[in-house]
Amino acid sequence: MKTTIVIPTYNETGNLERLIPGIFQACPEAAILIVDDNSPDGTGALADKLAAKFPAISVIHRPRKAGLGTAYVEGFIRALKDGAEIIFEMDADLSHDPADIPAFLEAARTADMVIGSRYKDGVRVLGWRFRRLFLSKMANIFVSHVMIYPRADDYSSGYRCYRRAVLEKIQLRTIISDGYAFQIEMAHLAHKQGFKVEEIPIIFRERIAGSSKISPHVVREAFWLTLRYRAPLGHIIRLIGTVYKKYLYMGK
Repeated sequence: MKTTIVIPTYNETGNLERLIPGIFQACPEAAILIVDDNSPDGTGALADKLAAKFPAISVIHRPRKAGLGTAYVEGFIRALKDGAEIIFEMDADLSHDPADIPAFLEAARTADMVIGSRYKDGVRVLGWRFRRLFLSKMANIFVSHVMIYPRADDYSSGYRCYRRAVLEKIQLRTIISDGYAFQIEMAHLAHKQGFKVEEIPIIFRERIAGSSKISPHVVREAFWLTLRYRAPLGHIIRLIGTVYKKYLYMGK
C-alpha cells in the first residue's frame, strides 16, 4: 500500500535534513510530502533541494504561516489525490522517531487510525520540564474523561497514521481547529464515524533545534473544542466560547 508521510514545516532547517534519511531508512517505499508555510529561515528552499535529490519527496509551498491544522488538511487532500492508502502525520523537529514507522504500519493492518502515544502504559517523554509534562498529561486526562467516545491516553499526540477511508469519510475542509485541538478533533471524528482507533507506545523527545510552536491560544482552543463535543451541552459551550472570544479574549 502506498504510504505518504505529511510533514508541516516552519523554520525547521536545523532538523529537516536529519529527519529525511531516518524516514527512508525505516520505510524505504514511503512518499514524503512537506508542507512549508513560507519559513523565513529557508526551510522551503531546503525542502525543494531535498525533493530534487529524492523523487519520493514533494513540497507544498504556502504563502504564509496559516496553522498546523490547515497544513495537515492540505497535505492530506494532496496525499489522497496522489493515491496514498496510509497517510502519516509527523513533526519535523525530530521529536518523533522515524524508527517507529514500521510499528504504525503493523498496527494499521487491523486499525483504521493509529496514535503514537506518549502515555500508554507509562510516560515516555524525554527532555520536558516537569511543569510542561504535568500540564500535557492533565490535559489528556481531561480530554479523555470529557469525550463521549472510547478513551485514549494521548489524544493530543501529533504522530499518527490513518487509513485512506478515514480521511475520505471525514470532511477535511470543514476542520478549522489547530494544534492540540486539531489532533483531538480528528480522533473524535474517527471515533464518531465508527473507525477503529488504536494507540501504540512511542518515545517523544524534545526538539533539539528551533523553537516550539505551542501558544496559549492553541491550549485555549483545545479546551473549548473538547467541551463543544461533549453532548448534550455542545450548543451551550459553543455560545460560551463565542462570548469568551468576542468579549473577554479580544483576540490576544
